[in-house]
Amino acid sequence: MTNQAETNEPETNKSGNDTSWRSFSIGLLHQVGLKHKPRCYRNSRFMLAMLAGALFLLLFHDLMPAFSSSFKFNWTVFLSLVIWQPLIEEVLFRGIIQGQFAKREWGKHSWLNISSANLATSVLFVVMHMINSSPLFALTVFVPSLVFGYLRDYCNSVYPCIILHSAYNAMVIAGLMLHRNMEFPLL
Repeated sequence: MTNQAETNEPETNKSGNDTSWRSFSIGLLHQVGLKHKPRCYRNSRFMLAMLAGALFLLLFHDLMPAFSSSFKFNWTVFLSLVIWQPLIEEVLFRGIIQGQFAKREWGKHSWLNISSANLATSVLFVVMHMINSSPLFALTVFVPSLVFGYLRDYCNSVYPCIILHSAYNAMVIAGLMLHRNMEFPLL
């Protein structure tokens, strides 16, 4: 009798599906932080991060020159800022980059619950934002980036980061509209 390893055939389950491919896919998704952790959304730290973002934008919106420009609302821009950019940026920065940095010995060190992997990823996040934005605006993403990275480390998932990033971007758009820095056309 031969075992599965000797036949060089992929392991299959009763329905005939390739379980080794499924295991690999799930392992890869988990490695980049795509793990569902429902308790993280009800966690006081996640709620505090959400509230802090809203309060910060409400209180300091007028003091930040990064938000002083005036432009017209556009649904494509809205979907990009609230769905696509947070999804892509968080999977790339918190999932892949921070996940890989966290595997290194230097990335495991932390100070005030901020890991070195998170700090290095946040610096890269700011640098990436300098490509299409002013340096001052790029610097405004540093603290939120640290918060996203903290949640990545704390929850071991990028889903809370994606949701929080989407919410922060939506709050910025709402702030621009409330402070009349963005026109919202009537449908």
